[in-house]
Amino acid sequence: MRGVTFPGDRKVEIMTFDDPTPGPGEVVIEVKASGLCGSDLHAYRAPSDDQAFRELAKGKPYETMRDNGPMIGGHEPSGVVVAVGPGVSERVARLGQRVMIHHYSGCHICDQCRTGWPQICETMVPDIYGWTAHGAHAKYMKCAAHTLVTLPDSLSFEAGAAIACGSGTSYSALRKVQPNSSHTVAIFGQGPVGLSGTQFAAAMGARVIALDVNAERLEMANRFGAAETINPADTNAVEAIRDLTHGKGAHFSVETSGAQQAITDAIKCLRLWGTAVFVGLGRSASVDFSADVIFRQINVVGSFTFSTNIMEECGTFSVDRGVDVEAIFSNRWTLDQAGKAYELLDKQASGKGVIVF
Repeated sequence: MRGVTFPGDRKVEIMTFDDPTPGPGEVVIEVKASGLCGSDLHAYRAPSDDQAFRELAKGKPYETMRDNGPMIGGHEPSGVVVAVGPGVSERVARLGQRVMIHHYSGCHICDQCRTGWPQICETMVPDIYGWTAHGAHAKYMKCAAHTLVTLPDSLSFEAGAAIACGSGTSYSALRKVQPNSSHTVAIFGQGPVGLSGTQFAAAMGARVIALDVNAERLEMANRFGAAETINPADTNAVEAIRDLTHGKGAHFSVETSGAQQAITDAIKCLRLWGTAVFVGLGRSASVDFSADVIFRQINVVGSFTFSTNIMEECGTFSVDRGVDVEAIFSNRWTLDQAGKAYELLDKQASGKGVIVF
């Protein structure tokens, strides 16, 4: 089979690999949809020189991703189970099953793994599909059977790919504050994670204020259910949010961009007793914890992707509330178009792309 790899220096190479065979506790899926994620750009933009790459990746989860040779990219998979390895019960996986894949695999034993959080495994650095193990930008993908989450019949494979990373991440972040129709939620950054957060928060009944410096993304936020949009490049975001909330501020904020100013504003824009949820990975920001957090009784929460259970819940929520999850994808590509797909993603100015098979 052919698979997409990232040799570095903003290049994509489609290479030939053996079709995978499942070992004990493993399955193989035929990939139907594989989303492109902004985090892929770390590998796409990285130096092709291995030593320079290691310096750049030092201390990060993907530091060892080149140790076993070229790795197939893609960590937002959905597809159909086509092979089941020894020791896998039909209760876990069966041929023909429509699935999404939780893209981390840990020790399977510690408290975090057993509760669906292998990305924070307590005993080992987990495998990350598309980074340290072969991913989904290929016709077939092998994975641990316990990473499978059933894709509801009424959701498309594209929807499954969205939930498998970006949309699942935003749903998990919102789940920590559980907004409803009495709440205003400010969502900083309207890339794929922020846009899906806008979509889910609106479906939960909340009034959404969407913020981004890109006009096209703000237009998409309106279509995804935002009640108000703010461009922080044109106005003071904190003052604008207070003007829209009778001077009080938002009940909740979700920061998805990782931008320093957005991190600070996500705290300052809140009313007393508000909660800021941080998703975006970026540089450190300066926060006055006395004035902006302690004296105002603000809660600050981190949110790192999602568990297998929350991934399943996100699918069910999308079905029950009629959320058009796959609408997050503005571009659909074939495997042969992967180079063009990542060139567009690298600009970080439009919507989200998905490779379909």
